[in-house]
Amino acid sequence: MRSSSFASVVSVVGSSLAAVAIVLVALPAAAKVASETSHCPAEMAQVGSSCVDKWEASLVVIGDGLGAAAEMHSPYVSPEKTGAKVMAVSRPDVVPQGHVSLVQAKDACTHAGKRLCRADEWKNACKGPSATKYPYGETHVAGACIDTGRTGPLGKLYSKAEMFSGKAMNDERLNQMPNTVAKTGEAASCTNAYGVHDMVGNLHEWVDDGAFHGGYYLDTKQNREGCDYVTTAHAPTYYDYSTGFRCCADVDSIEAPAPAPTPAPVKEEPKAAPPPSDEESSLFARLAQLIDSPLGSTGGKAGAALSLAAAVMPIPQGSGSGSIKRKR
Repeated sequence: MRSSSFASVVSVVGSSLAAVAIVLVALPAAAKVASETSHCPAEMAQVGSSCVDKWEASLVVIGDGLGAAAEMHSPYVSPEKTGAKVMAVSRPDVVPQGHVSLVQAKDACTHAGKRLCRADEWKNACKGPSATKYPYGETHVAGACIDTGRTGPLGKLYSKAEMFSGKAMNDERLNQMPNTVAKTGEAASCTNAYGVHDMVGNLHEWVDDGAFHGGYYLDTKQNREGCDYVTTAHAPTYYDYSTGFRCCADVDSIEAPAPAPTPAPVKEEPKAAPPPSDEESSLFARLAQLIDSPLGSTGGKAGAALSLAAAVMPIPQGSGSGSIKRKR
């Protein structure tokens, strides 16, 4: 009777533990599915029916592989100068690509399976859901974006007579000077509820209307303010140290991440039992002795099993004797 009751308890506890395990496995799977409902890749933000890169573009050189080890193109040199075939990427905490023309920006976005942003979607992303003049609000806040108190590098390296030459404007030392261009996302306040960063200041951004928008680290007010800033005076092949870009895409043109499939039950292979402890070895030895002993008052092998159970089972708490009563 005692053995039967003990087996029943073990069975119930085992079933309960199995049910808890199923719940614990199911919860992470459900959370993963919920986190994968975005219609844009992780590096892009959804703005209406568009996907917009969260960060200003940097470039990787297209080679045999495009994994984590892909070679980064120098952000201080034009792709035209290096002759490299490049692809745009959107990443935080990197120096964004300057010295890039409209033509080069379009090609880099195309190689990434995206396109250059349209003027309307770029401005909508910059202004945020509240349609404010700056990403963070209606009024300029000094230092909120990379547009306040920055160093003018041309004046540090060139005279007034030569600083606006093509050679000077594309000197790769310019954006390597301290307090000039910043890494993407460095200005934590220069964002909005869409989650796009640095759309005002840091680098000008080419848009497919043939202009660059948003200003750069030395000017976000000369040609209108903040998200309304537009410079239209340059040819599509023009580039200098202040020109950058980001990519966009139509939501339907980007492959949405598929929900995670429900994992099939895993059939666990039997695991080798760990070596017995000294106490267990002693108990096993006692069991062997009892089993090999002649039948007697303990009831032979059944008595041996009960004797061992008495040795290993915890003593119940209460008013009783705490021992297992064996049937004589």
